[in-house]
Amino acid sequence: MPVPVLPAKQPRAPQPPTVAVDTGRTFPADCSLGESIRLRWSALVEDLRLPEQRQTLMLIAALVVMLMFSYWPGLIRAKESWNNPQYSHGWLVPLFSLVILFWWRQPNRPVSFSARIVGLGLLMTSLAMRLFVARYRIITIDMYTFVPALAGAVLLGGGWSMFRWAWAPVAFLIFMYPLPDEATRYLLGPLQTLATMASTYAIQTLGVDAIREGNQIVVGERHLGVVDACSGLRMLTIFIALSVAIVMLGELSWYENLVILASAIPIALAVNAIRITLTGVMYTIDPDLAEKIFHDWAGYFMMPLALGMLYLVQKLLTNLFVPEETAVATVAPLTGLRVPGLRPAVGMPGGQSAVGNRPHSGVGSAEGLPLPGQIPPVKRTGSAPEQGQKGYSG
Repeated sequence: MPVPVLPAKQPRAPQPPTVAVDTGRTFPADCSLGESIRLRWSALVEDLRLPEQRQTLMLIAALVVMLMFSYWPGLIRAKESWNNPQYSHGWLVPLFSLVILFWWRQPNRPVSFSARIVGLGLLMTSLAMRLFVARYRIITIDMYTFVPALAGAVLLGGGWSMFRWAWAPVAFLIFMYPLPDEATRYLLGPLQTLATMASTYAIQTLGVDAIREGNQIVVGERHLGVVDACSGLRMLTIFIALSVAIVMLGELSWYENLVILASAIPIALAVNAIRITLTGVMYTIDPDLAEKIFHDWAGYFMMPLALGMLYLVQKLLTNLFVPEETAVATVAPLTGLRVPGLRPAVGMPGGQSAVGNRPHSGVGSAEGLPLPGQIPPVKRTGSAPEQGQKGYSG
């Protein structure tokens, strides 16, 4: 019998070297703050040793430096606005954004062509908008264009992977700028009127004689003026920025984030009205103490009170909306439902459920009684006519 001859094994063509792309870096969640900072700093130093990582960060740094040089007059105006008590929180905004960028940083990935095009388009659109508003000398909008221009630089240099974790800290920089003058003028009047009306009604509800005269509250013989500083605009701007920061840091669902952001405005206005109400009531007890509360001590308890209200809103949402997985895992063993992916309670003595060791309140625990979800069999002792005859017999 002829022996089959196998073809000679062809040498495998050399394969091009593959480059491993980091899909993301995770850090342990149970370590201390100092250890977390050390791990993230070590990861940054390690990434800077790689040429492709270092080139990407150097490109973005060069674009940011050029943008800061171009927007330097607007940045100086923003810094000067921080001297205004209404925007005294402005210097915290860039520090917060830098910390979040450092905390959320991930290794850079290859930048796609679409990211280059969209990033360049966003950068050019921001600069074109700046030229347009500069023609009409709209200074505030000119300052605002720095934020989308910075986002365009991040997308142009770092691609979609970097933009996914960096866009929120970059967009948060908008809170370091003051409101436009027109917006401030339109908001101050209605906010003053609203604060005066709400505070007057609250003082009257507490049993103190008070009437409203314009933006003044007459308590006894004293006139409590609700001036621009008492309109609540300062509290509103600070608390909205703080609510956005809480949404960024909290791992909540989208509807919880939406409710928290929507509740920031009424909470800020309510806290401002509470401040004015307490001051008006204190004028009837101790005018000197009321003066101190109104001008000196009010700012110290307004923010903790607002944060407490926001915490109550968050706890209400947590107890009001239960995740579907948790609800199914809790209810299914009690109702006998068979849910894919949920292990049934098999072999549990005494009618115990899969949730804890509590018996089913006597349901299915006694011998002969059906378990939840089961239909008991019907026992027939005789034929249907016989049962009918027995039922209607004398």
